[in-house]
Amino acid sequence: MAFTNEQLQRYSRHIILKEVGAKGQKKLLNAKVLIIGAGGLGAPAAMYLGAAGVGTIGIADADEVDLSNLQRQIIHSTPDVGKAKVQSAKETLNAMNPDVEVKTYRQFVAADNILELIRDYDFVLDATDNFPAKFLINDACVIAGKPFSHAGIIRFQGQLMTYVPGQGPCYRCVFKEPPPPEAVPTCKQAGVIGAMGGIIGSLQALEAVKYILGVGDLLTGSLLTFNALKMEFRKVRLPKWDGKCAVCGEHPSITAPVDYAQQACEGVNLGNNA
Repeated sequence: MAFTNEQLQRYSRHIILKEVGAKGQKKLLNAKVLIIGAGGLGAPAAMYLGAAGVGTIGIADADEVDLSNLQRQIIHSTPDVGKAKVQSAKETLNAMNPDVEVKTYRQFVAADNILELIRDYDFVLDATDNFPAKFLINDACVIAGKPFSHAGIIRFQGQLMTYVPGQGPCYRCVFKEPPPPEAVPTCKQAGVIGAMGGIIGSLQALEAVKYILGVGDLLTGSLLTFNALKMEFRKVRLPKWDGKCAVCGEHPSITAPVDYAQQACEGVNLGNNA
């Protein structure tokens, strides 16, 4: 494909990077990234992926924009209150970059639809804020052989890690199984500083871009944590894959996605986001 003059100007700061260049920008334009959750993490991630020229961005979220979201979910604005988050996000991305095709999924992400949802995407971002959703996304991505970025934020803290098949442990290797319901507060219960979503969500977008380009070191085998009050990043090396994981191990006991939220409480929205 040949770049238009407009594209050469739009992506000029990418193209002059030796790690990207024209070839890398074409990879981005041909790539497909799915973001599950259009909230505190998904909002900045989507905006940076859209600005970067990722050709297809999928956004899955069942919620509507609420006034309380606007403190951190920067893809939405005051006139969007009451609008479906996926529609609000699509409109923002379309206005930012007409090169990007935005596919919207206003639905609950569940065991019976997640494999179909992630099937056509090159990379998945877990931008949710509840453990049932995180384990569901992890298990589905492992089963389908899809790389993904996990992230979480609460109060003044954030963390993220990346899973690539065959290159390190998955989320379940590290955290084993969801904690009991209500054992860990959500952002709605405990609060979160707005800029935390921008920091961690942007890092998720960067992981996706690096994966697509095939450059740099991904957070495979490592957990990156950030304490905003102390302004400290810490990169923790995770235990090596030992083949015993229930989903990515040599003899997996989990061979299909599981709806943990339904086990704990019928009707939980697995599209919930930070």
